[in-house]
Amino acid sequence: MTGLRLGPLLRYVDGESAGTATIWVETDRPCTAEVRCEGGAHGSSRTFLIAGHHYALIPVTGLTPGTTVAYEVLLDEVRVWPPEDSPFPPSVIRTPAAATPDSGGAGTPELHVSFGSCRWASAPVGEPDPVGPDALHTLAAALTADPGAVRPDVLILLGDQVYADETSKATRRRLAGRRDLAEPPGAEVADFEEYTYLYDESWSDPQVRWLLSTVPSCMIFDDHDVIDDWNTSASWLAEMRTRPWWRERILSGLMSYWVYQHLGNLSPAELAADKLYAAVRAESDGTERLREFAVEADADPACVRWSYRRDFGRTRLLMVDTRAARVLAEGHREILDPDEARWVRDQALTDPGDRDHLLIGTSLPWLLPPLVHDAESWNAALAGGERGPRWARFGEKLRRAADLEHWAAFPTSFEKLAGLIAEVGSGPDAPATVCVLSGDVHHAYVAEPLWRTDQPRSRVVQLTCSPVHNSIPLSIRLGFRFGWSRAGRRLGRAFARHGRVAARSVTWGKTGGPWFGNQLMTLTLRGRSARLSLAQVREGDGESGAAARLVTVDERELAPE
Repeated sequence: MTGLRLGPLLRYVDGESAGTATIWVETDRPCTAEVRCEGGAHGSSRTFLIAGHHYALIPVTGLTPGTTVAYEVLLDEVRVWPPEDSPFPPSVIRTPAAATPDSGGAGTPELHVSFGSCRWASAPVGEPDPVGPDALHTLAAALTADPGAVRPDVLILLGDQVYADETSKATRRRLAGRRDLAEPPGAEVADFEEYTYLYDESWSDPQVRWLLSTVPSCMIFDDHDVIDDWNTSASWLAEMRTRPWWRERILSGLMSYWVYQHLGNLSPAELAADKLYAAVRAESDGTERLREFAVEADADPACVRWSYRRDFGRTRLLMVDTRAARVLAEGHREILDPDEARWVRDQALTDPGDRDHLLIGTSLPWLLPPLVHDAESWNAALAGGERGPRWARFGEKLRRAADLEHWAAFPTSFEKLAGLIAEVGSGPDAPATVCVLSGDVHHAYVAEPLWRTDQPRSRVVQLTCSPVHNSIPLSIRLGFRFGWSRAGRRLGRAFARHGRVAARSVTWGKTGGPWFGNQLMTLTLRGRSARLSLAQVREGDGESGAAARLVTVDERELAPE
């Protein structure tokens, strides 16, 4: 009998018109995968083959807006989900009610958007977790205990869904079973098969598996999905390409991301128009076709777009690729290539009257602690030759050692995003809020910018939430606290002066945080109102048997009702 290896993952849900959803699965052999819902909505798809693994993205049609329906998954007519002995509530597809132009009324439905980044897989059951309880695992346990509790309408995972360069003991044992870990890349993953181990470990946790089966998710990669410092600079990339194991790593990283994360980000209409998806499904084995695509994407990042747009009623999400779309040549560095930047601009400015909120998802924060921002801009100037070749060599070494490669390390791109946000937020149809959602930096905070010229009408906030489940060394806590301090700000200005860094068009201050811990942020949006909450995981009491729980540590209004 055909078995379900991973999934189901509920990815895209649209209740606006056609009433559609997509559900992703991995099976252990070729089959027809089918989803059947209460009330008659259904969908099916034949699996496609990549590197010996079988996948399907099942389009579900016939859903009614504003309803919640349970579903089951069948493989070759045999039900495999939910399992017969499942301790969890039914997996459901919940479609939003159709949006109306009359925003903000008492009858307007709320949209709950939860987000975070940087998630190591949960520790196996019964084993101590060295970094504390997983926020996703804890959320799932809370929703299981109280099925009537408010749950996210969408979960936005802002990078580092897997760690290709920091594997667990269990994964290292699997790697050692197929190759010599004394040879590069050692205990890091080497190829597509080993990437599947990471997703097995991350998505097989029973609580997280159930959560992802019933809460739609949007994903984007960050560096650890491939390797720490991915695409830091042109010289970094040139050096990596000399390493014999790198080519297989980057091709496998792009291939696995396309299969496990990217496909589910797309709407059914986008999937229907996707030539690569059609070609892979048409082949008896799509491996070589997908590999050819990865070769092209590695050689010419501008030939593929990983960024995407999702609309949730009158809220627009732009998920922006800040890793693969970079221009790295010194003197021309951009965090987004020109075509990508144009696309982001077009999507941000299209249909302004149809939006109450604009969410910009970028794994890397736009607004960092001021010391960190100025240090990165200073470093970019040094590495670009502003102080001569000796300082340039020092700048490149420091850039790699200290991970100085956020938006601040691409000053032109930073200013373009500032200008775009100001333009979006200043028009007659400006949204109530423009929220930049980010992760990466292993702490959470709220920052708000002030423009040196006219301030936008929209409330603009940088919302950073990380990690979902990862370590937070003391050095990170101390460093970021100092980065936000007055002394840190003064030191940053000294760096900027030494690097002859041009004055920024915006200044900003921290209005919340920093908070350290495994955590999730949630935006609650209704009409033009917006409320933010931050929940952190608190350890359970082993002696009393109390479980870990999510505790709200901050709550604030971003836009009043």
